[in-house]
Amino acid sequence: MSLRHAILGLLARSPSTGYELTRKFDRSLRTSWHASHSQIYPELAKLERAGLVEVVSRGARRSKTYGITDSGREELRHWLVEAEPDRSQRNESGVRLFLTPLLDPADRHATYERDLSHVEVELDGLEELRAQVNASEMPEPFAPQIELGIRINTVIRDWLREQLDNGG
Repeated sequence: MSLRHAILGLLARSPSTGYELTRKFDRSLRTSWHASHSQIYPELAKLERAGLVEVVSRGARRSKTYGITDSGREELRHWLVEAEPDRSQRNESGVRLFLTPLLDPADRHATYERDLSHVEVELDGLEELRAQVNASEMPEPFAPQIELGIRINTVIRDWLREQLDNGG
């Protein structure tokens, strides 16, 4: 996934500061992509130089609110509709789970327990987010993606539980 396009997509939804974008990554894209302040701010500068975003307002302590430009919307549309996606994935957790059969049973069990604990926390967070979205009077266009995150994490949780139940 392209950080550039993820930022454009979030800005297409609403103008934001770099700080707000970091929060949106944590809230909206957390199951697909993580981005930190140190990644977002340089990318915003590149996008601005490329004419894909612009500063739409300035706030306290030199904060800048960015909005997507027409060129940015065209770039985002091109990436979403016309560009062939990179379907390769880097998922460290997936590689670790793939390699767990190499561990002795106690270490494998500990690994599954650790990952199960993490997935359960993620699920709780996503379900809380879903409840907030459902309680909001404002429509949330990314609600289906929250559901996708819940479903993916539910499958992983159930698989980990099966492994533990089968002596993993």
